[in-house]
Order: sequence, then structure tokens, then C-alpha cells
Amino acid sequence: MVDGVDGFEVDGRLAAIEGAVAEFNRRSAHREAVIDRLHEENQRLRSGLHRSLIEPIVADLIRLYDSLAQEAARMSGDGADPAPGRLLDSFADDVLLTLERAGLDEFTARPGEPFDPARHAAVAVVPAADAALDNTVAEVTAVGFVERETGRVRRPVRARFHRFDHAEAETGTEAGTGTETGTEVETGAVPGPRTAEPLGAPETS
Repeated sequence: MVDGVDGFEVDGRLAAIEGAVAEFNRRSAHREAVIDRLHEENQRLRSGLHRSLIEPIVADLIRLYDSLAQEAARMSGDGADPAPGRLLDSFADDVLLTLERAGLDEFTARPGEPFDPARHAAVAVVPAADAALDNTVAEVTAVGFVERETGRVRRPVRARFHRFDHAEAETGTEAGTGTETGTEVETGAVPGPRTAEPLGAPETS
């Protein structure tokens, strides 16, 4: 006994204090977990609202960039006055800077690069005389855009792709003629079997 207080009573009081502290810590941890979860949900809601507001604008800016870049290339052709083309090119650069500020980065593809359904979209096919070129990039018609933060492809690279027609090559060999090259054929216009099919790849808007 200490100062009139029984030792068992002291132990009981200490145990009660320890239990109260443990309960307080448990409730504090639960409260912090709830706060963190609510913060995450709020961030997701804000991100979704931001995306729903900005995506239509981004889509319009991408289309505007494509139009300006294509028109600038057309007006800068052989024998043309280069001034209007340079002006449109500068406008396209301004739109590209706006897209970069919106969190998008430009990317492209190299001729001969294999078709990647996650990053490429076929707009046309070009007959190829060499089987090694089948299903590879022939010419890029429009660059792609990827979200810098998430890595999601916002718009795939648009390109013409080589297609090697095995049946036509075999027929040409038997007839003593080669396969015609350099002719662009719109998507879906070339019949017959092929080694791979880049057409109809999912294209993000």
C-alpha cells in the first residue's frame, strides 16, 4: 500500500489510463484515414471535372494544329511564296505551345517503324514490293499527342502503312512481273491476304 492507496488499485488505474490512451490513438488513426480517403476522393472528383471541361478544348486545339500544319506545308510547296506558309507555321507553333501547357506532348513515328496499335492509326495503305516492309510506317500524315502526367495516348500518330500482298507477289512472280509500288490505296481497298492488319486500330479522339 502506498499513501493509503492499494497497489491493486494503482495497477487498475494505470491499466485504465493505458486503455484510454490506446483508444484515443485508435480513433485518431481512424480519423486520419477518413481524412486521407476524403482527400483522395475530392482529388479524383476535381480531376474528373477538369478533364470533362478541358478535353473538348484539347480536341479542338489538336484539330486546329493539324489544319494549320497541313496548310502551312501545302503553301510552302515548290514555287510558292514562302511567307504565308511561314506565317501559318508560326500559328501552328503557338497552338502546339498551348497544348504543351495543357499537359500534352507531341510525338511522331519514323518511316519503317512497325505498326503499334497503341500509338499508331492507319489512314491509308501503300503497296510494298518488299515483304520486310509489310505493316510498317510509310509516311506520317499527322503527329500524335500523349498526356505528360499519365502517359495516355491522347491522339495516335496518323500515318500511311506499307502492305505486302503475298498473293499478288506470287501471281506477279508466275507472270514474270513485279508488284506495282508507290501507289497509295485508301484503307480497306486492297483485297487479298496480308501478314498483319494495321487498319481499324482503336483511335483515341
